[in-house]
Amino acid sequence: MNKPLRRVALAMMAMVLLLMANVTYVQVIQADDLRNGPGNGRTQRAEYAKQRGQIIAGGQSLANSVETGDELKFQRTYPNGPLYAPVTGFDSPTYGANGIERAMDTILNGSDDSLAFNRLSDMITGRAPAGGDVELTINPAMQKVAYDELTAKGFQGSVVALNPKTGEILSMVNSPSYDPNPLASHDNNAAAESWQQMENAEGSPMSNRSVSEIYPPGSTFKLITTAAALDSGYQPNSQVTDAASITLPNTSTPLPNYGGKTCKGSTLTEALAHSCNTAFAEIAGKVGADKMRETAAKFGFSTDLQIPMTVAKSDLGPMSDQASLYQSGIGQRDVRVTPMQNAMMAAAIANDGKLMKPQLVKSTRAPDMEVIDELKPEEMSQAVSANAANQISEMMLKSEQNTKGSGKISGIDIASKTGTAQHGDAADKPHGWYVAFAPAEDPKIAVAVIVENGGDEGAEATGGSISAPIGREVIRAGLQGGG
Repeated sequence: MNKPLRRVALAMMAMVLLLMANVTYVQVIQADDLRNGPGNGRTQRAEYAKQRGQIIAGGQSLANSVETGDELKFQRTYPNGPLYAPVTGFDSPTYGANGIERAMDTILNGSDDSLAFNRLSDMITGRAPAGGDVELTINPAMQKVAYDELTAKGFQGSVVALNPKTGEILSMVNSPSYDPNPLASHDNNAAAESWQQMENAEGSPMSNRSVSEIYPPGSTFKLITTAAALDSGYQPNSQVTDAASITLPNTSTPLPNYGGKTCKGSTLTEALAHSCNTAFAEIAGKVGADKMRETAAKFGFSTDLQIPMTVAKSDLGPMSDQASLYQSGIGQRDVRVTPMQNAMMAAAIANDGKLMKPQLVKSTRAPDMEVIDELKPEEMSQAVSANAANQISEMMLKSEQNTKGSGKISGIDIASKTGTAQHGDAADKPHGWYVAFAPAEDPKIAVAVIVENGGDEGAEATGGSISAPIGREVIRAGLQGGG
């Protein structure tokens, strides 16, 4: 072969190799991205050509699909959209999916491996393919009461309620919320307009406060400090300071009790019952940063958690010196928690110190309603000993006796802790917290409530005045319905 022909042959071989490499890259490496990309109309048409499974709670349909008659045959609808948006999320041809719609997508769209037999059966019998159903743990009565209580006064905040023994999520509510129905529209322009309105709306209604937002916990964090203290040798009757104010170590900065008052008692029990800042700041300093981190971790802090949606990590911050450790001991400085984490903390104390994994999915079902999988309670840790948990419960009973606000339930003992958390986002308008469980002697419900920026009371707000009434009503709804 002469030299010119050899060069042509080598060039042709190089081009063939490049072509083969490109085909391999497209069909193997890029395959999933191209298949699932928003520009792939064929995949989208196939997705919406079959009926997506329902999302159900307490016998109610929270999300279902209806025939449209257009190119995308089925459209998602949400009968009580804003009420359940934090759990269902949305499924949109324009914006994809979030919430349970995303986390349980393969069950709902019928592509999950557990539904392989159903797909084969549909192919053989000629039945129209359909997705499976997802049943949630949500208690509709508690969900509605929580939503109504938050929205009645236009509060921004969140409510999370758990079954402390199983980890079932009984309520997960945000305010403000949003309606997922417009986002499910097959009209891209209409969906885009709704998306923009929601993005620009006051109060960030599309933010899932329950699991995605982190807040300073204020005095609710004193439950962690108490657990660390009991695990370090303190007893309920151990003597602690009752000073109205102390000075942060190595500074000239005062740290006062609420209202600058002397604590009404000098034992650990009385300090928690009256939420004395000075006592818990000093306790944190004495038990040390390592013990505080260890205890918080046992309660779920800094844990990767899927419920099945991802929960943002709660954290104590650096606690790099004694001053910051003192402030962290009362739930300020850099300590941040999700409402889910605060509910987990109360639930673990209620459950003899056992922290159960929060779970939102009760069962998954095939299109013929056959159960595919069911919730299995999962213990995450022994957050604190059973004895210490019972001691903290007794202290929380005394705290509830000192907590003001309406809605107290006759004949039901509630164990609780409030928090009034200062933060940098709204000067002199604290977040109000309430964490509780009931009945105290046999807990069935643990709840965390946050009302942001002082609710309707502004600078005068406390967790007892704005959040406790909501928490009590949610507990009432759950107990009346056998929650």
